[in-house]
Amino acid sequence: MDDKHHTNWFESWFDSNYYHILYKHRSCDEAEEFIDKLVTFFNPQKHARCLDLACGKGRHSVFLNKKGLDVTGIDLSPESIKFASQFENDELHFYVHDMRKLFRTNYFDYTVNLFTSFGYFENERDDLATMDAVTKGLKPGGMFVIDFFNEKKVLANLKPYYDMDVEGIHFTIAKKEENGIIIKHISFTDKGKNYQFEERVKALSLKHFENYFNTCGLKIVQLWGDYNLGAFDLENSDRLIIVAQKQPV
Repeated sequence: MDDKHHTNWFESWFDSNYYHILYKHRSCDEAEEFIDKLVTFFNPQKHARCLDLACGKGRHSVFLNKKGLDVTGIDLSPESIKFASQFENDELHFYVHDMRKLFRTNYFDYTVNLFTSFGYFENERDDLATMDAVTKGLKPGGMFVIDFFNEKKVLANLKPYYDMDVEGIHFTIAKKEENGIIIKHISFTDKGKNYQFEERVKALSLKHFENYFNTCGLKIVQLWGDYNLGAFDLENSDRLIIVAQKQPV
């Protein structure tokens, strides 16, 4: 990827079909089971409003909608939203939107940000702008669920180099941590053309999220460490799943 696109790697990579090819192994069954457990835990009212933040191609939005929620999915990728739009109905809608910007005010009962769809911005102001938009979009007492990786375990088990073959494409992947950012370099050849992409995700700890939430008026009310809603353990959990509630002004 050209250096001039360095700060916005996610705009070109997430809008690329190769992103979806590389990650096609992500389990829809696992995602659906996770949504089932979330909905059981919250027991939302019928037609409760839910925002799926950075919804990608909409698989979580579709599951949430099937569980009886009125779901809005937003994502920066026009290609992803174009794909997701085929699933729209009276209570499921998709929009191209930057999560750093407020979408609707005091509107949603729930906002979800799932499968590590945060930490892309290098400037902390952008992280805080996102959290501020999340908070302002929620009704008072509304709930925010963010699903991130457990940075301590990821850093302890960082695999510097590996290969993957998907749909006839040989992906070579190199990973490293640099200045608190996990950098994944992805290179491959398709139809005689060489491609290179990069992912840059901040290694954010629970303390980082606590600081963001305190600034924006969110309070942590629940922590989980996996998609079965098991307890969070700093050393051993694969995920850091946080439930935070919008506090009254």
